[in-house]
Amino acid sequence: MLSLHGPDGAVALEPGRPIAPQAVWLDLNDPTPEEAAIVEQATGLRVPSREALSEVETSSRLRRVKGGLSLSTPMITFEQSASQLKPLGFLLTKDHLVTIRFHDLRAFDSSTKRISDGDGSTTPSEIFLVVLEELVDSLADALEDMASDLDSLSTRIFDFDVRGADRRRLESPPPRRRDLALRRILRGISNRGKGLGKIRASLLGLERIVPFVSAACEGLGLPEDGRFDTIRRDIESLDEFETRLAENVQFLLDAALGLINIEQNNVFRVLTVVSVVGVPPTLIASMYGMNFKHMPELEWTYGYPYALGLILISAIAPVIYFRIRGWF
Repeated sequence: MLSLHGPDGAVALEPGRPIAPQAVWLDLNDPTPEEAAIVEQATGLRVPSREALSEVETSSRLRRVKGGLSLSTPMITFEQSASQLKPLGFLLTKDHLVTIRFHDLRAFDSSTKRISDGDGSTTPSEIFLVVLEELVDSLADALEDMASDLDSLSTRIFDFDVRGADRRRLESPPPRRRDLALRRILRGISNRGKGLGKIRASLLGLERIVPFVSAACEGLGLPEDGRFDTIRRDIESLDEFETRLAENVQFLLDAALGLINIEQNNVFRVLTVVSVVGVPPTLIASMYGMNFKHMPELEWTYGYPYALGLILISAIAPVIYFRIRGWF
């Protein structure tokens, strides 16, 4: 889809006619070959393909072209359930700003609204700065949402098995439900970790773009009002915030794995108690099950009840001991 924007807002694209002169921002969203050809005819620049924008080396992402700059960076889709990294490209000249993307971005909607509301952005370079600012703001919002999600996960982990306000133990769910809850916690940590990695890649791409464009501002009409420095500082602060969140993800992962180890130890402890409780009765039963002729208890009138009582006492005694010791 091809959208045209000028200093006063959206510009209509009339079929069969060239792009209007007042259209300084040409936005290509998952463009067709025909739309790319229209932009190439209007700007004189070749619109890079998705494969070209996906190149990872810096020389391919940041380079000069005839009359301007060609820039690209990976950008997260901001979809919490299944976020992805997709390429985002810019062609910046003195007369036009061309953006090439392959997914919807809230930053572009916000940029369009700012320009339509008359924020004073009239040239392609000023609109480019608006888009950069909104992209950074979108990444900041994503990190804030991530911090909230991690705080929720932290509560779920550390309150996984607690006592109620009246100090009575909460009814413990079945092991299968506990296993499912732990799996969901691990899945949540994994998704947040992957999301942070994609946000980090997006920040790194913007972090490389800003100084490159700032150094190449001559001849492009870029404003020198300190906005580049502001964007750079914002990105640096988001880098630090992302690093702290990444450390928090690692901490929560360690805590979740520790909780799983505790659950496994509980299972082994129960098995140990059961095995120990079964040893004394087995010993007594095997002793009185020996077929010797001269056994004193063999002629006792109450020998059989005596043996059963002894077996019962030998089974109950370890249970009481382990209960006093707090093993279960």
